Amino acid sequence: MTDGSMNIEANRSTVFPRAGNEIIPADEAWITEARSHLDSLTKPIGSLGRLEDLAARIVAIQQSHVPSVDKKAVFVFAADHGITVEGVSAYPKAVTEQMVLNFLRGGAAINVLAHAAGAEVHIVDVGVDATFDHAGLISHKVRRGTRNFLHAPAMSGEELQAAMDVGSKLAAEANSRGVQLVAVGEMGIGNTTAASAITAALTGQSAARVTGTGTGVTGAAFSHKKQIVADALTFHFPHYSEELPAALEILRCLGGLEIAAICGFVLSAAKHRIAVVIDGFISTAGAAIACMLKPAARDYLVAGHTSQEIGHRLLLDFIGIEPLLDLHMRLGEGTGAVLAFNIIDAAVRIYTEMATFHSAGVSGAIQG
Repeated sequence: MTDGSMNIEANRSTVFPRAGNEIIPADEAWITEARSHLDSLTKPIGSLGRLEDLAARIVAIQQSHVPSVDKKAVFVFAADHGITVEGVSAYPKAVTEQMVLNFLRGGAAINVLAHAAGAEVHIVDVGVDATFDHAGLISHKVRRGTRNFLHAPAMSGEELQAAMDVGSKLAAEANSRGVQLVAVGEMGIGNTTAASAITAALTGQSAARVTGTGTGVTGAAFSHKKQIVADALTFHFPHYSEELPAALEILRCLGGLEIAAICGFVLSAAKHRIAVVIDGFISTAGAAIACMLKPAARDYLVAGHTSQEIGHRLLLDFIGIEPLLDLHMRLGEGTGAVLAFNIIDAAVRIYTEMATFHSAGVSGAIQG
């Protein structure tokens, strides 16, 4: 299977995580009602394009004709990767710990952009190979990084479930606090290698087709990274291009603890009817696994942007969602997702604040 289209039934795992057992697809009746209201606003029908699509989707998710996304939050999941010992990154593994501390001090791009969007920032240690002592950190460390998936599964089944449960719990807690819109981001040196391997295994594409430069590897180092991904795929799933593996096995063997946590978070947020804005390549890998496990989760996703990582566009097409922005970004952290918050907020305000033809005393279109 190499056409890039998602075959959910073929790839659905026989084992479902606890987080997503009650996801209900978005109700088309709500979308129809929302579009009727949008058509009554003082503008030509459909003239606000995808803003109208976004507004209708939020109405259907919240099942409210007075939708709101005033309370926003971004969750940045951090973890280390055993695959870094293979020299797949331009930066040392220690950068994961250092960047977590930077997040906690408020000095990273995600802090700046989240502040501009009026969003809370939550930093989650789900698997960093370091010990932290900081009150602002949400500490749910499953283990100190994954195993080197070139030679062994990245996680055990128990570790995979524990990481997914971290995300599930945090989404449920966000719901209990009244959070209306969430974004998922990540930090973990080596995680574009994991996302590349996941993307290849999900889509049946070659390692070369899905593997990008990540933190900026070039030349021989880039060729080496692609070979590592190819070798890992052959080790775990030698026939993946002809017969797609089960989604949870892909995540267990090739994934990261932060990717697993994002998967659990997406499933739980969808269960609680919260719209989730996914960021770049890594968070989309987690969301893609979630959609394989529970196809209805896709109704609750918004793709914030398209990353410069070559596998990201393939993965978005595979899921079947269109990104809002293309700013040539590839930072991660949730930055592209948080930038999209402002667009979603604008779409909701159009829906709730704009006058109708009737209320404004404006003549509607001439019926011909």
